[in-house]
Amino acid sequence: MKAHRYALLPASGFPAAVAGLAILLACALPSPLQAASSNAVRVVQIGFAGPLSGSSARIGKSQMHAAELALNEANARGTIIGGEPVLFKLLPQDDRGDPNTAVLVATYLVKSGVVAVIGHWHTGASMQAAGIYNTAGIPQIAPGSSGRQYTQNGYATSFRIVGHDDDGGRFASVYALQHLKARRIAVIHDETTFGTMLAAQFIRGAQEKGGEVVTQQLISSKTSDFNAALMESGKKNADLIFFGGLGPQAAALVLSMKRMSIRAPLMAADGIVSPLFLQLTGTGGNGTFGLAPGQPQEKMTGWKKFQEKFNATYDDPIEAFSPFAYDAANMTVAAILQANSLQPARITAALHSMKYKGLTGTIAFDAEGNLTNPTYTIYQVKDGKWLPIQTFSK
Repeated sequence: MKAHRYALLPASGFPAAVAGLAILLACALPSPLQAASSNAVRVVQIGFAGPLSGSSARIGKSQMHAAELALNEANARGTIIGGEPVLFKLLPQDDRGDPNTAVLVATYLVKSGVVAVIGHWHTGASMQAAGIYNTAGIPQIAPGSSGRQYTQNGYATSFRIVGHDDDGGRFASVYALQHLKARRIAVIHDETTFGTMLAAQFIRGAQEKGGEVVTQQLISSKTSDFNAALMESGKKNADLIFFGGLGPQAAALVLSMKRMSIRAPLMAADGIVSPLFLQLTGTGGNGTFGLAPGQPQEKMTGWKKFQEKFNATYDDPIEAFSPFAYDAANMTVAAILQANSLQPARITAALHSMKYKGLTGTIAFDAEGNLTNPTYTIYQVKDGKWLPIQTFSK
């Protein structure tokens, strides 16, 4: 596969580049577009923003490829907007999972003339970028960013295609108490908006159901030293450790637990349920519980077809959030078709009114841009594989 480059480029260079691309693509138009118009094809840019470098790069690249696959499929079908043939082009940018970089990325995508953005994955990144997209009137569909605050900003342009942590934390606490019979829980979380709020919602749900949080430990999102937090958890005789943070760090945490002979199982959420976690932990990850948005992949309508196309096109594995990025791209195209317009304001209005049947299920948004019918699944690592245990629906 050819390598991709994700450097931030001057927006001034894009008009000429897009014009050149349009000429090349016009020669390969699908037959529906060839018959529709003698005009030159119009290239429509849709932004992608996510972590394409750093510890979450594998997860971000998998999402990017899923979004790209969806647009390629739309181009193969042929799309006509306002009587004009169009071809969609994904414009990917690396936000590094960093809120400050996300501001630069959002500004660049707006200046580049994208009509919509798929991203960001990290809550903090989405929160920083959302105001920029809203000022420009450009819809943003996050295939992650589960922190509730992201869609509490009052922006009509902010959407999230997965559930938020108010629901996720509640589902995790229900499973911890009712099925794992946990009663003395240690909570370890990082300082990010995502980690802090996920931990808060889990603690709230656990305490409401009679569970006791025996210690709450704050760590840096960049640390690999969990000794102090784990020693305190051991002193408190915790029978479950809940982690509010991202998958790569959760992998380091569970290996530290094994090294320190801590028998309490680890439960975490979102990015932990991934091939990357299994690769990083090996057999050391066995017994770990993870909460992930959506139903199990093999139960998704159209999963096998998506899996076959993805694997035939890309070398990287399908991460847990990739189907959501695929649906975000497909729903963006569907909104453009429903609006019959490339004006971002009309695309945004269409997104608010739509009920779209996608790979991950039926997608519709409430007034804040939240998914109206979120589903979550609890997984456990057994013999080096993530196996679904129970699915929750709101």
